[in-house]
Amino acid sequence: MDFNKASAKEIAYYIREHWGIENRLHWQLDVTFREDAYRARKNFSARNLNLIRKFALAILRQQHDTLSLKARRWKCSLRIDYLKQVLGF
Repeated sequence: MDFNKASAKEIAYYIREHWGIENRLHWQLDVTFREDAYRARKNFSARNLNLIRKFALAILRQQHDTLSLKARRWKCSLRIDYLKQVLGF
């Protein structure tokens, strides 16, 4: 897109779309992993945990079943066979 020729409405649309994606990701991290409840602050621990959670979220999203992401995460913690299926082993 050439922003020099774009109208204000078009630019606003793309900005809202970008932030919509960002907000959905952060909401999902908070709902699925309760990310806002963790208080990791030392060195790079918060950044490292965030990266691991995003990676886990991407893996859980690839699983096609009727469970919610939170339920998939819970089921992975309870059943090793389901965890292996999700991880592709």
